[in-house]
Amino acid sequence: MPAEGESPPRPSGLPPLLGAGPGEADALLLLRCLQGITPLSLHAVVWESGSASQALRAIRAGRAGSDGDRAFLAGARPDHIRDQLRRAGARFAPPGHPDYWPALLRLADPPVAVFVRGLPLELGEDRVAVIGSRRPTSVGRAVAVDLGRGLAAAGVSVVSGAAVGTDGAAHLGALDAGGRTVAVLGSGIDTDYPPRNRDLLKRIESAGTIVSEYPPGVPPEPHRFPARNRVIAALSRAVVVVEGAEHSGTRITVEHASELGLDLYAVPGSVTSPLSETPLGMIRDGARMIRGAADLLEDLGIRRAPDAPPPRALPQDERRVLETLAERLLPETVAERAGLSASEALAALIGLELRGLVRCSGGRWERAFVGSTGESRTA
Repeated sequence: MPAEGESPPRPSGLPPLLGAGPGEADALLLLRCLQGITPLSLHAVVWESGSASQALRAIRAGRAGSDGDRAFLAGARPDHIRDQLRRAGARFAPPGHPDYWPALLRLADPPVAVFVRGLPLELGEDRVAVIGSRRPTSVGRAVAVDLGRGLAAAGVSVVSGAAVGTDGAAHLGALDAGGRTVAVLGSGIDTDYPPRNRDLLKRIESAGTIVSEYPPGVPPEPHRFPARNRVIAALSRAVVVVEGAEHSGTRITVEHASELGLDLYAVPGSVTSPLSETPLGMIRDGARMIRGAADLLEDLGIRRAPDAPPPRALPQDERRVLETLAERLLPETVAERAGLSASEALAALIGLELRGLVRCSGGRWERAFVGSTGESRTA
């Protein structure tokens, strides 16, 4: 019992019979289409009402929601919304539907339903979020591609927000490795946003999954992205931050991941770079530092195939150095065999190390991967 003057604890999850019974499916669809009520307020009203139909009555009566919600409900037709979903190739997934993943119910304000395009996600499937800046450095972008590729090669789905920059790079890495990836939108399920990533989202729809809380026609307004970030966290077993400024949306995802008790990983960067503020702050607060996919897979206890091919987009110097490393070599030997200067070879080795493809041990460089036992081994 709460102490006198304290509010009772907020219920977790959603009412067990939400959306069940006559008229409930239509009522729940209309609830999910409301844009003037926050997820937290909607969570409260469905628990107070006990059903989707009763929650709609409370909103129509002015006890919750906004005037815009009431104006929408005055003319809304569930059959028209379902036609829009069919035209978009999307599905409506309330709790209990195969496309509504139970992990979402861990949130303090779980979605009352989601919309989905593409392939369904399988229960028990490993998923890891890779997130970061919309304006990453060239190294940050390369690391995000490597993480996406390495996770996908190990059978792990990559979750991100489909934004330009780090998100898109992680999705692309997963797709290039022939793996699965999940894009969570901050816009309507029919809106391929940002426009620059339209082709990427089409690829994700064919080989992965696109998720949104928002019905067709909802624009990508700024306030929708913090809510999107909590869904990214809830769908993942761990969150990796490549780059991010101190007050970026990346930090919001990290906060949700912390509340859910997820494993947190961060890629370090220069202490003078604003894009290092979030990952370095995370490391200081206890997140695990990783240099690339090999470190991440090792920490997650996931096996990585030893014969995984090098990334397609590997710079020429890095590819030459990687081909040279058939054995453990001193950096000057690497430079000589690769036909590079000492500084060029060292830069290439550092780039490969950030990708998790090589490591330095005792002053000598060698290829790296995670073998069949999950232990770190050399090639």
